[in-house]
Amino acid sequence: MTPQQLARATGARIDRATEHLPHLEATMQEFGIDTPARQAAFLAQIGHESGGLHWLVEIWGPTAAQRRYELRQDLGNNQPGDGLRFRGRGLIQITGRDNYRQVGEALGVDLLANPELLGTSPHAERSAGWYWKSRGLNELADDGRFELITRRINGGLNGYVDRMAKWETAKAVLA
Repeated sequence: MTPQQLARATGARIDRATEHLPHLEATMQEFGIDTPARQAAFLAQIGHESGGLHWLVEIWGPTAAQRRYELRQDLGNNQPGDGLRFRGRGLIQITGRDNYRQVGEALGVDLLANPELLGTSPHAERSAGWYWKSRGLNELADDGRFELITRRINGGLNGYVDRMAKWETAKAVLA
């Protein structure tokens, strides 16, 4: 894949695509995102989640929705400040103490002590690959189940129109 293809598939600027390309290629190899169908779905989702490979750390207001992260038990946020400390990071915006612990253990990085690492390469890319594989998204991509992939990443269908447009572009780029 070229930086130009990655930029088109994700909606990224060429400098962002060039910066992330080697890490994304290694990530896709590591996590079995190794067919055009898997890659197109993956690139579309990370393109949306990161605003075209631009945002590796969630912008924090805090908004009303972000304030609800604080002490949210289903995310493992059990200490004051956990909402901000374990805010969305990486190309899939991993959120919450429990998710940071899980991805950190899988990648061999202490993200509980160093949560900011998740917003840097290669951890931002690898965390997205880990999340993708750990949630069975390769198999869903093989079956073309893009809506269900979106729900597993987002919990709903936020930004679905943009995700779909990126998916169609990524499929064309990778054909």
